[in-house]
Amino acid sequence: MRLSEQKNEVENANHNYKIIAVDDEGGILDALSVFLKRSGYTIKGCTNPLEAIELVKNEHFDLMLLDFIMTPIHGDQVVEQIRKFNKELYIILLTGHKDLAPPLETIKRLAIQGYCEKSDKFDQLLLLIESAMKSIDQMNMIKKINQELKASQEKIEKAYLESIEIIRQTVEARDSYTRGHSDRVSEYSVLIGKYLGLSEQDLHILKIGGLFHDIGKIGIPDSILLKEAKLSDDEYSQIKNHPAIGKHILANATIFQDIVPIVFHHHERFDGRGYPSGLAGEQVPLFARIAAVADTFDAMTSKRSYRNALPLDVVTEEIKKCSGAQFDPKIAETFLDILNHHYDEILAIQEKYKTGAE
Repeated sequence: MRLSEQKNEVENANHNYKIIAVDDEGGILDALSVFLKRSGYTIKGCTNPLEAIELVKNEHFDLMLLDFIMTPIHGDQVVEQIRKFNKELYIILLTGHKDLAPPLETIKRLAIQGYCEKSDKFDQLLLLIESAMKSIDQMNMIKKINQELKASQEKIEKAYLESIEIIRQTVEARDSYTRGHSDRVSEYSVLIGKYLGLSEQDLHILKIGGLFHDIGKIGIPDSILLKEAKLSDDEYSQIKNHPAIGKHILANATIFQDIVPIVFHHHERFDGRGYPSGLAGEQVPLFARIAAVADTFDAMTSKRSYRNALPLDVVTEEIKKCSGAQFDPKIAETFLDILNHHYDEILAIQEKYKTGAE
């Protein structure tokens, strides 16, 4: 390949990069612009540092060449503002006064990647720019790989979630009287979480945890799970294994790590008399304490083969009675407030997921 062809190839590649140069001296910007355009770069000049901040907010730039001593604000103040909304922009700081250069601590704190003294010749600056573009290429490649990995991981997680969802639906299909139970527990848990002021991320965990809280019942024989008569002590012991079975099913999947405490501990009691670990008070994970109230409420308000759904006043009194014993008092109080003042939201959930065998 001839030298002229190599030069054209480099210049064409450089057109992929967009540079913003900021200097309150128009003559310096003009000289920079001519030099960099000859090297194949796309460049936009700006003499007002405040306008430059707005340009970076609204346009994509790969690199900023930034003068240090400017009016109305200096370069370090420009970077301070930009770093509030853009952590990735590669910045090379320029100064015509070595003695007035910002301290090294400032350069590190603001993540300024390069520093160069001004000169009539731009050779040193060009080397810094070429080095910067290599770093930008590497960061873009890493970002692309991470995005591809994330996409692949999301596909794997979606497939795993769908598989577990089939198991969950299989559990509920075994008993028409509990169909829709996990959906309602999920919705009640999220509702309680909202009134407790939890974050969107926490509400998402409650939603998924509620859906899969009884997944371990897949390991309980139908002869026990569907038995209408009173369970023997041995049969009840087997029922009590379902949190551990559920934990075993979900524990090896990264996407379920946050909900395992709900699955494993939703039958703990605030007074420490629950199972499987006999935890008490705030030893019981918060999300499990929330799910416990939601789970019990749905059990009481759903029709069963051996009884009808309990009246709301009976359910309300039972929750009051169990506050501080079976339930966390704060969560019980929050749910009672929902029942007393926001019951329409409860009714909406029940209508959406009608109780089984109606």
